[in-house]
Amino acid sequence: MAESVSSCVKKIIDRTPFIQEMLIDGIISFSNYSASILEETTLLHGAPVKQAAIVMAVRRYADELRCKGAEKIPAKVDYEIVMKTNIFDINLVRRDSFISRLFLLYQDISTEKGDFINVALGTHEISLVVSEKYRDAVENLVEGEQILTRMDDLVSLTLVFSGDFLQTPGIIHEAVRRLAWENINMIEIISTMNELTFVLKREDSMKAFSVLQSFLGK
Repeated sequence: MAESVSSCVKKIIDRTPFIQEMLIDGIISFSNYSASILEETTLLHGAPVKQAAIVMAVRRYADELRCKGAEKIPAKVDYEIVMKTNIFDINLVRRDSFISRLFLLYQDISTEKGDFINVALGTHEISLVVSEKYRDAVENLVEGEQILTRMDDLVSLTLVFSGDFLQTPGIIHEAVRRLAWENINMIEIISTMNELTFVLKREDSMKAFSVLQSFLGK
């Protein structure tokens, strides 16, 4: 059985989150966008489709997205932003022998003095994000390991929430969306119970700070 025009249009829109955002914000022409997806909608539907039917489906889905968006995120979330500079990032292939030596790194780093460290253990990779002052210690630790990437001159921006933000759906999406709209690339995204940290290039840091200051419309 052929999919309905409405179902086909939703499938096409859902492939491109930015189109969703433009529909929600009302900054895209329903008519022009419908014309641009006429051929694709026809292929998915399996039969000729009138542009007017696509316009109607797009309009209805835009209304649906606006309603969902209004329900997801609270009007106000209390937070502060903490910036740390001079950070570098190393990604390497995960090996159990290396994991067993990680305690050596924690012996050298004093987080009580504001030093930055984050270790993420993936299925196949390990990410180390550490204050630049500990580069020598990290380089010694990873000697002989298979390094995937090295990046330095990075900055971390941490949103420290006054409540349990992990229990509030949509916050991470909203922060990432705002940064992506400004073409800001995120090197690492780190979250704990009440903190959300973005690691990015120094040249993007002040722009990202400005964007996050208006987080959730605050």
